[in-house]
Amino acid sequence: MMNPQAVVNNHDFRHCMQNRELSWLKFNERVLEEANFNSNPALERLKFISIFSNNLDEFFMIRVGSLTDYLLFAPKYFDNKTGMTIKQQLEAVFNQTASLYVLRDRYFNSVSAVLKQHGVNHLKMCDLTPSEHKKIEKYFLREILPVLSPQIIDNRHPFPHINNKQLHVAVTLEHKNHTLFGLIAIPTTLERVIFLENNTSFLLLEDIVYYYLHVAFEPYKVHGKTILAVTRNADINTEERDVDEALDYRQFMQKILKKRHRLTPVRLELQFTTSKKFIAFFCEKLNLKETQIFSSSTPLDLTYCSKLEEKLTPEIRKKLTRPVYATPEHFDKKINIIRYVQKKDLLFSYPYESFSQFLEMIRQAAEDQTVLSIKITLYRLDSQSKLAESLIRAAENGKEVIVLMELRARFDEANNIEWSKRFDEAGCRVIYGPTGYKVHTKVCLITKKESGKICYITQIGTGNYNEKTVKLYTDLSLLTANQEIGKDVALFFHNLLLGNLNGEYKHLWIAPNYYKQNLIQGIKEECRKVKAGENGRIIIKCNSLTDKDVIIKLIEASQIGVKISLIIRGICCLIPKLPGYTENITVISIVGRFLEHSRLCCFGTGTDTKLYISSADLMTRNTERRIEVVCPILDAELKQRICEMLETMLKDNVKAWEQLSDGRYLRCSSTGLMINSQENFMEQAHIQSHPAFCSDEQRTKNVNPSSKFADFSKRVKNRFLGFQS
Repeated sequence: MMNPQAVVNNHDFRHCMQNRELSWLKFNERVLEEANFNSNPALERLKFISIFSNNLDEFFMIRVGSLTDYLLFAPKYFDNKTGMTIKQQLEAVFNQTASLYVLRDRYFNSVSAVLKQHGVNHLKMCDLTPSEHKKIEKYFLREILPVLSPQIIDNRHPFPHINNKQLHVAVTLEHKNHTLFGLIAIPTTLERVIFLENNTSFLLLEDIVYYYLHVAFEPYKVHGKTILAVTRNADINTEERDVDEALDYRQFMQKILKKRHRLTPVRLELQFTTSKKFIAFFCEKLNLKETQIFSSSTPLDLTYCSKLEEKLTPEIRKKLTRPVYATPEHFDKKINIIRYVQKKDLLFSYPYESFSQFLEMIRQAAEDQTVLSIKITLYRLDSQSKLAESLIRAAENGKEVIVLMELRARFDEANNIEWSKRFDEAGCRVIYGPTGYKVHTKVCLITKKESGKICYITQIGTGNYNEKTVKLYTDLSLLTANQEIGKDVALFFHNLLLGNLNGEYKHLWIAPNYYKQNLIQGIKEECRKVKAGENGRIIIKCNSLTDKDVIIKLIEASQIGVKISLIIRGICCLIPKLPGYTENITVISIVGRFLEHSRLCCFGTGTDTKLYISSADLMTRNTERRIEVVCPILDAELKQRICEMLETMLKDNVKAWEQLSDGRYLRCSSTGLMINSQENFMEQAHIQSHPAFCSDEQRTKNVNPSSKFADFSKRVKNRFLGFQS
């Protein structure tokens, strides 16, 4: 342990931090590396390339879009952690991104070769047999050519608007010794994947159009051609300063969403290399620099990957995909969940356990005559939501239903606007968050009146109430009848209805006013322990760590000797293992089958451990500009269970990456017992369940003694009291 008196008295910790954009690109590289992980089935590897590409699209639309705006309107702005200017950040982003395109091409070609061995073959026109070629030519002339709109570009045919991420084929043309350019938009109304008769060999629509360009552009002669896609800034400004007072907030959001499709270009992708003259032309028309142009041999839109699995025979599917995780339904619907929660707190771990219990609780509440009201915050909803239907049913049954709908959930705005209309029409009371603050928290409060007394059932979670993503994201959900927590949540909704951010709460930490302050106080308490000769321990799990104030306090705690473990999936601006500064901090990132999404803070060891779950990442936007709720876990059994989960994640040596002192990430050592935390949790979920939710028949099937993980809980349980790894 470091002598507290030897702490370096230096608050310039810039060398202990890295830029958030570059850290995010490292995270996305870890996603891409799953495509090079041979233990992943080939089609799963292809899906990781698709996820990487989709991530990169959103990164350019939002983060690069935002930096581009700063470069225009606040060019002197700089990163407060590294001192990098906007220009330096953009140059570094473009440089690092270019290397990722090279890596993506390599992995895509490798995975395509494996898929080809199993008959899943992405063909080009030159790969077709004469009979196949003839069929595709007929298909082009009959189905594709009539809906194409080829256009030359000259003073009579101005450069057209290119929609965000819509594929186009661009050409260099010659006619009567005159050279010019042309464009064809790939129609979004046509089927993009064209399967041949064997059902697993296929062509992409853009490749067919690319091949037959000479037909579409007659009488011009085609000299050069490429497939391209433009990425536009999608970081729309949702501030309400200029809102028309005649519009309500929902109308305001509908109005500004229309702007997203026409914002400034920030990237041009080319599927094939082309001439310098071609690049110069498009740079001029799109107001881009050459560093913003990226060439790739990989298709520019990989969303077609999900369709391939549908065409596979069961035998091939088994070889190319991992078995679908079937969430165990250890659940007897005769059980009244509210009654059970009134006796004992429950914790659900998604997607390992079913979301249906929570949905059933809301359904039961909608029909329960003792339930007076249901209040809930909604950030992202499935377009077909059973939860929403139950809320509407509750309103129709005369209960007060208050829905705080966050319309600014990025890329889900239109869906949320539509649901807000439906809630309104059904008689729910719909409100929106305070001006300038997103409501990102996930809280539900059921108010009952029994024997003349008001009582509360509270649900607080780390993830969205989305029935699709709950099967893909790892999250925790607490159900509790603790009346003090219920009163805090009731006050929370009361304050939201009044637009008041200054309420005081007994147990909850509420951002923006109290989350960061209490978190820092927790860090200071562990420092006090070390100074008193005791052990100081902090474990934090979240998606991103960028808040400079928190980072500085963690560095100071490390200098004093507090042992700190950070499980950060994505951005981590703190650099660990720097002697004299962060040597007591370890950072790991788990990238696996499911998206790690739960947020946890753990202070102390043994029976004195304080544990909190949260909707908030440790980003300045969450701690200062969002409404977030942090809730303590007070039940000893649930606290122990979560600590066991953290212990398992810290021991992961299959899907975990460890950050080094130079900012790079390496896969954790795979020596000794192989521990894949997500696989362990899946196995546990099938051999354990809440007994109260099981029928007699289910109880007898509840434990599988032959499972290699059947004694997992026992093996980890004894570590809790001395939880110091």
